[in-house]
Amino acid sequence: MPAPKKTARRSLLVTTAVLSSLALASPAAVAAPKPSGSPSASPSATPPASMSTVGGARLGRPGTQVNLASGVPVLPKDLSARSWIVSDAETGDVLAAHNAHWRLAPASTLKMLFADTLLPKFPSTTQHKVLPSDLAGIGSGSSMVGIKEDETYTVHDLWLGVFLRSGNDAVHVLSAMNKGVENTVKEMNAHAEELQALDTHVVSPDGYDAEGQVSSAYDLTLIARSGLQKKDFREYASTVSAKFPGETTKDKKGKTVRKPFEIQNTNRLLTGDADVPVYQGIAGVKNGNTTNAGATFTGVAERNGKVLLVTVMNPSKDEHNEVYKETARLFDWGFKAAGKVQPVGELVPPRSAAQGADRPGSNPSGEAGGSGDGGKAGTGSKPVASASTADGYSGIGTALGITGGVLVLLAAGAFLINRRWPLPDLVRRRTRSGDDG
Repeated sequence: MPAPKKTARRSLLVTTAVLSSLALASPAAVAAPKPSGSPSASPSATPPASMSTVGGARLGRPGTQVNLASGVPVLPKDLSARSWIVSDAETGDVLAAHNAHWRLAPASTLKMLFADTLLPKFPSTTQHKVLPSDLAGIGSGSSMVGIKEDETYTVHDLWLGVFLRSGNDAVHVLSAMNKGVENTVKEMNAHAEELQALDTHVVSPDGYDAEGQVSSAYDLTLIARSGLQKKDFREYASTVSAKFPGETTKDKKGKTVRKPFEIQNTNRLLTGDADVPVYQGIAGVKNGNTTNAGATFTGVAERNGKVLLVTVMNPSKDEHNEVYKETARLFDWGFKAAGKVQPVGELVPPRSAAQGADRPGSNPSGEAGGSGDGGKAGTGSKPVASASTADGYSGIGTALGITGGVLVLLAAGAFLINRRWPLPDLVRRRTRSGDDG
């Protein structure tokens, strides 16, 4: 059941910030060696005794890693996920983690890497007529947005299908535009290496279960943090509902018509459900669920000026929306613990940033796709970042607003490459009722 329509609105335009200047008790980040052969898509019930130490030595240890001390709240006791991580999106501090580098099947959270890799390639207004070959090879039982052969869609439409409905059909069409699935997989793996997401191995660009396809809670958080530097990524990830082009038909008078239909985001912390309320300050990013992966989710939320990222992978508790419930509890803990708990590690920068080079795929405006509108929502869509609060708005609404009605606006989305990578530059302003933002 979707959340009721709200008159408040929510937006989070978030950039990553300086690497923690706190003295962490971890050595320089080093990658765990790649395992021999293809990594398993169905790992054992227990984490490896030794995992990657990217981000700090403690993150490579199995079990829960947290520095509890006087004044630090106790972690939730009812967490059943195989792996999870709570981090500060701005400073890069990892506040707590559980099997952070365990290589697990990611499901559709892998679409964050797909988007971060391909968003800079095509202007949002680019049109593409779908060929039958574009939709070949989609896995049985895949989530679909409803793309039809021989119909024309804009890139903007396709990204709405990816982010809101987790449409594997939209992923395959965009991959076809990018010289095919094989090339797209190759580029995604290269981009993962660039981000130092070294637990990640892509086989299918849509996250559909495939032998050898893995990621980790740590890597998915790195990937989300990178994607959130792009304005259009943020807008798509925070969109609650949108209009999607339907199939071309003829009406009773024989006139050609193409009526749109509404699609809603499947992120239940963003839209709400019968047993899950909209999470205060939530602004994305991506959920997933497959047979091998179970339920997976990476979310970003802001409260009182603090921006957190939480990733949860494969809760064992078999309850409806359990991945969102555990994510919400970890967010609650993180907002209480922020500023009180000593970090157990850090989110590392991309390799090119660490080396002082320009990061590929970013531009000074923070926009992706090379379009002048920065991938802004087109006709029929309502991203949370710019949704009208007028009573006449026909979309699903935008649920809770950020505390005090404050919006966090990105002043410059490019990675600023310097010794304290990347320098944050956030500007705040208060919204006015009915303001389109």
